[in-house]
Amino acid sequence: MYESFARVYDAFMDDTPYQQWCARIREILCRYRITDGLVLDLGCGTGAMTRLLRDAGYDMIGADNSPEMLEIAREKEAWDPDSRILYLLQDMRSFELYGTVRAVVSICDCMNYLESEDDLLQVFSLVNNYLDPGGIFLFDMNTAYKYETLLGDGTFAQSLDECSYIWENTWYPEEQINEYGLTLFVQRPDGLYERFEETHYQKAFSVERVSMLLEKAGLACLGVYDGYENMPAHARSERVLFAAGERTKANDICLQEEIQ
Repeated sequence: MYESFARVYDAFMDDTPYQQWCARIREILCRYRITDGLVLDLGCGTGAMTRLLRDAGYDMIGADNSPEMLEIAREKEAWDPDSRILYLLQDMRSFELYGTVRAVVSICDCMNYLESEDDLLQVFSLVNNYLDPGGIFLFDMNTAYKYETLLGDGTFAQSLDECSYIWENTWYPEEQINEYGLTLFVQRPDGLYERFEETHYQKAFSVERVSMLLEKAGLACLGVYDGYENMPAHARSERVLFAAGERTKANDICLQEEIQ
């Protein structure tokens, strides 16, 4: 996953509003009195959000199962010897940390890559295990509405100077699986273009099922929002942001507060 695409991922994601997303994440974390300390970016990719949260004052750990993505993340840190971001090559279904963290964040629909409820429950249970008392878990997911109405069985393309792609999308409503085949054309140092192909799969989960799995893992679902906006998720939400709290160890005040 994200092998050849890792080389051009940032170029095609340059319109992602990372700054806006980071501001919303910080807003929620600060509401729960998490203004510093260790934070895990689960599925960190090339580290865009990891670096923003570091700049906001958090001590960051980034974990991802793509060595190609982590190589790029580390290259971006090479110029700053004081960065102190710890990058770990780990699958989110079996990640291990050296201790607990104050928060876990996961953006850019990483959780949609988990294709079964068992996998989702496993990740939630691990997050619960590694959260500090009163810790917060923030993650986003693409919705079935987005897969069906915006992507569907469409074909999309984008061309930049150094790379181009063709995205052939297929939505399987019965299985709630979205498949997208990528054909990439990446410029080589000699000016010629090399072709690569990758296929990715994501699964849509209902808000109700995700909330149930959070509860089963020992996490309290504190809120479900329309993407990174300050409003509840609704039937036409394309991306939803979940906020969950550590149930068994969290203090009562934290769990009784309501995200505004």
